[in-house]
Amino acid sequence: MPESIRVALLIAAKDLRVEWRTRTALLSAVVFAALVLVVFNFARDPASVSTVVIAPSVLWVTFTFAAVVALNRAFMLERENRALDGMLLAPVGRGAIFVGKYLANLVFVLVVEAVTFPLFVLFFNVDLGGSLPMLLLVTLLATIGFVAVGTVFSAMVVRTRYAELMLPILLLPFLVPPIIGAVQATVRLLGHRPLSEIWGWLRLLALYDVAFLTLCILLFPAILDE
Repeated sequence: MPESIRVALLIAAKDLRVEWRTRTALLSAVVFAALVLVVFNFARDPASVSTVVIAPSVLWVTFTFAAVVALNRAFMLERENRALDGMLLAPVGRGAIFVGKYLANLVFVLVVEAVTFPLFVLFFNVDLGGSLPMLLLVTLLATIGFVAVGTVFSAMVVRTRYAELMLPILLLPFLVPPIIGAVQATVRLLGHRPLSEIWGWLRLLALYDVAFLTLCILLFPAILDE
């Protein structure tokens, strides 16, 4: 196994192990997502707005803000314990640090989404039919892209005074393309529309993932050194 991959996996395993011991950020993100779903569920009027119309937007608003809550903790432990300085002094590539933090964040956000999705189905009583596999694919494609951007911005703002406030301000504009694509694909899936209407949005999500993953890997060393 190449050394950079081994280092990345060690960093990811360390982050996941720390989170599993405390579960603070995980519980915060899950509770936040559940509260958002409850609020939207009781705020809507089923007689005037159909579930198929409103449910995709609610789902992705919930996923987005729960992910922001989760990504806020990406570099917080390193800042509090000055472990980030030790990580930067270690003889490892900056790219390996990014990949390790990215993998940990990706697993973390996917776990939050996996817990949130059954609650969404329960509250909104949506008929998934045979669309569940495609819906999971849409969720994965959208998550891969915005977690990469979130990891970079989390590293950028970690040394600032108001990191928790700065991250959503910087991150949310970059989430517009994947969230629009994910909502449009979800609307068609829940409406049991032909798959031919979804491929264009899937290509958009895949293109976003490739472009921003590449860009984040290239920019992360310079951001971390600053």
